[in-house]
Amino acid sequence: HVQLVESGGGSVQAGGSLSLSCEVSGITEGTNCMAWFRQAPGKEREGVATRMYTGSTSYADPVKGRFTISQDNAKNIVYLEMNSLEPEDTAMYYCAAATTSWCRPPPRRADFDYWGQGTQVTVS
Repeated sequence: HVQLVESGGGSVQAGGSLSLSCEVSGITEGTNCMAWFRQAPGKEREGVATRMYTGSTSYADPVKGRFTISQDNAKNIVYLEMNSLEPEDTAMYYCAAATTSWCRPPPRRADFDYWGQGTQVTVS
């Protein structure tokens, strides 16, 4: 039973920081690419950051220099460190795993096989 469980969302003032976690379990075939997406009300879901199994990372332009994706392979947890948050970062944030596709910028929803339920980030 595959599970991706996000945590760490919340409300923060502009300029503040949040750290999101995604605990991954049950994926037996291994993952090629892990990603964070976000979706604001009335907008399409967009890729924010990706991390290949090699350690290579990529970021969407709006978050470059502010967000960092990392992974603890021993614990099967993927993190998204978010600094200098802006009101435009307000969205539901989702963790996603791709088992057959590679990371490509920008990440496409169709490439990802498993998704978490999301965690809300609100910046005011």
